[in-house]
Amino acid sequence: MLHVVLPGDVADPTAPSGGNAYGLRVCRELATVHGWRVRRHDLAGSWPRPEPAAAERLADVLEALPDGALVLLDGLVACGVPQIIEVAADRLRLAVLVHLPLADETGLPSELAAALDADERRTLRAAHTVVVTSQAAAHSLARHGVAADRVQVAEPGVDEAAPARGTDGASRLVCVGSVTPRKGQDRLVDALAELTDRPWTLTCVGPLGRAPGFVADLRAQIARLGLTERVELVGPQAGAALDAHYDRADLAVLVSWTETYGMVVTEALARGVPVLVTAAGALPDTLGHAPGGSRPGLLVAPGDHGELVAALRSWFDDPSLRYRLRMSAHERRAILPRWEYTALRLHEVLDRLRRQPMRTPR
Repeated sequence: MLHVVLPGDVADPTAPSGGNAYGLRVCRELATVHGWRVRRHDLAGSWPRPEPAAAERLADVLEALPDGALVLLDGLVACGVPQIIEVAADRLRLAVLVHLPLADETGLPSELAAALDADERRTLRAAHTVVVTSQAAAHSLARHGVAADRVQVAEPGVDEAAPARGTDGASRLVCVGSVTPRKGQDRLVDALAELTDRPWTLTCVGPLGRAPGFVADLRAQIARLGLTERVELVGPQAGAALDAHYDRADLAVLVSWTETYGMVVTEALARGVPVLVTAAGALPDTLGHAPGGSRPGLLVAPGDHGELVAALRSWFDDPSLRYRLRMSAHERRAILPRWEYTALRLHEVLDRLRRQPMRTPR
């Protein structure tokens, strides 16, 4: 039996995220492909800083498990409550899945970031195994002093998809992701404001409730710059609705300050849509290269306004560049990682942990 502890909104269609998608998919793949008996525990709470009742519920769930039970915990739930994880690690086999180190979220007050970083360090030192989604994430966690042999990488996969038809090959931009300071939609709008003489529209697809103050400021920014007819915030989308946005896209854009993978990049590439991304965290590796070595998109330095404007200008003005990037994106489709590999990696990691004698890792 594998017990998987996930945030309470993991299956909420109004709150999509890469972490939620990853958690749900690997639970399914481990059960259907690798024969694991998987029991999910979806725990509501304001993680990683839960209310006392939510923290108590997590402690109760772990306390009710038999000695030696195997548990995979989402880092958003586990990493802010080390006092619970340290107690559980003395008798359970714990693996913690880290999607984004807690202190790396953009815009946190410095005191809160430091406190979250300290809590996460305690949690990951207590866990028997730490799973991350990229080598960049593994390097980021080196600051916590977790032994390298306890950190395992299981990159997200992507499903096959039909090639996008696009709009006119240039003008329709899509930015998929939660509208939050880390995703940098405000910087993208600022850059596009300098290119109003080019024909373009931008659709931002993703939850609007995770940083309501930022969303309000972004809407005000869009209005102030006179872009209300060209920039649309459509909220979270899934299934056919999300597919339709990708299908109409000529270019996908993700200008995050940091990412430990960036699943929306491979979602776009799976449809042959080139991607403009910041060279932040794992994004250059996620963008990757086509078999011939070409990049299926454009890289810009995070926070470099001039470079972002120049990259967008080149995209709009250079038909030969657009053609090369589209060809590279279509070639990259064939070699993107699949969920089958993700599940196999996790199966290997968890099976090894299941067979190990109990030990206290601290």
